[in-house]
Amino acid sequence: MQKETYHFEVVPEDKGKRLDKFLVENLSKNFSRVFLQKLIADAHIMVNGATTKPNHKILPGERIDVAIPEAIESEIKPEKIKLDVIYEDAELLVINKPVGMVVHPAPGSKSRTLVNALLAHCKNLSGIGGVLKPGIVHRIDKDVSGLLVVAKTDRAHRYLASQFKDKTASRVYYALVKGVVQLDNGIIDLPIGRSTRDRKKMAVVFERSREAVTRYKVLERFRNTTLLEITLGTGRTHQIRVHLSYIGHPILGDVKYGTTMTGFSRPALHAKTLGFVHPITKKYVQFDTEFPHDMKVLIENLRKS
Repeated sequence: MQKETYHFEVVPEDKGKRLDKFLVENLSKNFSRVFLQKLIADAHIMVNGATTKPNHKILPGERIDVAIPEAIESEIKPEKIKLDVIYEDAELLVINKPVGMVVHPAPGSKSRTLVNALLAHCKNLSGIGGVLKPGIVHRIDKDVSGLLVVAKTDRAHRYLASQFKDKTASRVYYALVKGVVQLDNGIIDLPIGRSTRDRKKMAVVFERSREAVTRYKVLERFRNTTLLEITLGTGRTHQIRVHLSYIGHPILGDVKYGTTMTGFSRPALHAKTLGFVHPITKKYVQFDTEFPHDMKVLIENLRKS
């Protein structure tokens, strides 16, 4: 199969731009920044016939050649794991991910992941995410439940990924947080980056960080607990958990970001609603799912108390 290729000649208006930034501006509808940076590192992108680095400052007249390599056959083993499939067609699936399932293989999680289950469920998954992440357009944490869209084809992956990048995909989460939130709704607009105290955690930091916007609405107040509806303006790692902890209302059960709860050993956070424009029909579709059993029981107990 012939490799997919792209060719550009740098114009004066682009003088001095970083190579990776230029490629993102011209190919972001097709590929992610991380994927393009990896292509540069793996010598699949040439400037005037030579390899270079992502921070190379391009000059007018330079020729940039991009060769997308053929997908490498995955070494991940398919595993017959029951999936809660909310919707499926030839282009994509919408999955209700259970608590405790890792989305894709990583160090310490080589099996029993969503990807292992998908490989047993589907004949084809998109290859844009790479060998370890076939079909994966976006993620939610291992101990968070809820909706994910998975791409079967590369065209679906590109179309869906562009919606997450442009913030036109709709994601609604429900969370139970510590304390009584006073305002009925609010916006948390604070940058997030790697914690300077613990490199395994994210934090609100103002250097080497990225914009992060979280909107919340109070759905129900209990004694020292609040049920929130949360929508994302951006999609940073652990964004909801970090933002809510920062304003003094950490998610119940979220040990990593500041709270524990007897009998509830994971963050009380659920990706409840997911909406996007379908890559083929171009019609907006939206999916919704109920709370997982543990959160249902917790809410019932809070109402009784």
